[in-house]
Amino acid sequence: MAESHGGAKEPAKGTTAHTEAEGGPRPFPPFQKDTFASQLVSLVVAFVALYLIVSRIALPKVGGVIEARQNAIDGDLSAAQKFKDDSDAALKAYEAELASARSRAQAISNETREKLNAQSEAERKTLEGQLAHKLADAEKTIAATRTSAMGNVRGIAADAAAAIVQRLTGIAPDGKSVETAVDASLKG
Repeated sequence: MAESHGGAKEPAKGTTAHTEAEGGPRPFPPFQKDTFASQLVSLVVAFVALYLIVSRIALPKVGGVIEARQNAIDGDLSAAQKFKDDSDAALKAYEAELASARSRAQAISNETREKLNAQSEAERKTLEGQLAHKLADAEKTIAATRTSAMGNVRGIAADAAAAIVQRLTGIAPDGKSVETAVDASLKG
């Protein structure tokens, strides 16, 4: 077999192309008229079988999965709602208990304040009584001391006046006249 590089080739005798059949080209099998009816029957049988398989086997499984998922979601939502209701109830109970505790604390605080005020008032009155008693004793002591001092002042004044008169005059004055003069000057 000689090859030529530019010239036309002639097909070898006894060889045919793969696409060609004896007697000419054949049409695509689904489009052939003589097998069209059997193909339609086969197609209907296949769709009926597919429908039966899907409707009897696949769809119930998918439906069961969807229903189980929906039931799980509904169960989770109801559980979440229950927990939310429980937490709301617990929160209300907590707030009520907190308010009660605050009112009790306020009452205890007021009661304690009143007790302490009453106690401090009683102590203040006791101290005022003690101070008044001490003040009265001190005033009595001061009065006694003043009276004693005034008695001593009269004697000292009489002695001083007698000494002054004796020094100025050189004569000792009479005690009775000095006491009369001191009494007169002390009265006013």
